[in-house]
Amino acid sequence: MLRSLNVSLAVALAFLTSLIVPAAAQQQPLRSECLAMANGPPRALPVSLRRVAAKQEQVAITYVGHSTYYIDTPEGVRIGTDFNGVYRTGRLPDVVTMNRAHSTHYTLFPDPKIPHVLHGWGENGQAAHVSTRIGDVYIRNVPTDIRRYYGEGSGAMIKDGNSIFIFEVAGLCIGHLGHLHHKLDDTHFAAIGRLDIVMVPIDGTYTMSLDGVSEITKRLRSAVVLPMHRFATPLDEFMRLIGQQFVIDQRTERTLKISRDTLPGTPTVIILDGV
Repeated sequence: MLRSLNVSLAVALAFLTSLIVPAAAQQQPLRSECLAMANGPPRALPVSLRRVAAKQEQVAITYVGHSTYYIDTPEGVRIGTDFNGVYRTGRLPDVVTMNRAHSTHYTLFPDPKIPHVLHGWGENGQAAHVSTRIGDVYIRNVPTDIRRYYGEGSGAMIKDGNSIFIFEVAGLCIGHLGHLHHKLDDTHFAAIGRLDIVMVPIDGTYTMSLDGVSEITKRLRSAVVLPMHRFATPLDEFMRLIGQQFVIDQRTERTLKISRDTLPGTPTVIILDGV
């Protein structure tokens, strides 16, 4: 009798555990490989595996206009950054990110065929919190403040009104600084983690000064820097400010195809056609 009771209890416990474990697994937060890589040793791959990865895990990044880049992942997910629907090329993105600086960085009426629309600002004074996996890309954000425009209320800045979006795909950490209006502190850099590729606004006025954005670029020390939001900024001035530690690579095409294995060994500013 006792043995039969023990068996019944064991079966019941096993059944309850089978229900609890999957539920708990679903509640675990998504893990950022870029934060893990920033705090850990460099990852090394055998040469033969690195060659295969370069072919299989290539990401295409296309300059579309203003602050919009398209990121095409190995599994065919297309992402549009600071998307407002005006700057477009080819098929619609599957995912768009937006910032609320002004209408060239967002639209409240995106094409309904775009399945994933991610805002860089929250509602009711709350910061946006993005942490989602779509296909083979993990997308997260780091909130920053943004300047108020005329008629937006009192105070110089809106807390958490902008987002730095980070796209983790194919072993690459790709960051888009958005419409950044202030210097970043240690907590921002810690939340960003490692960026292999960073998209940087270089207008020098509407976002922040060239001196300020150059300091951020130097501290991030990404392997690839992609300028954006340029207007009439002399490229020579930006290049002078970021210093001799960066190589300048000016391209005649709008698309950069790159993998983790083909990142430049020296930090490089790559200026795609149209910037």
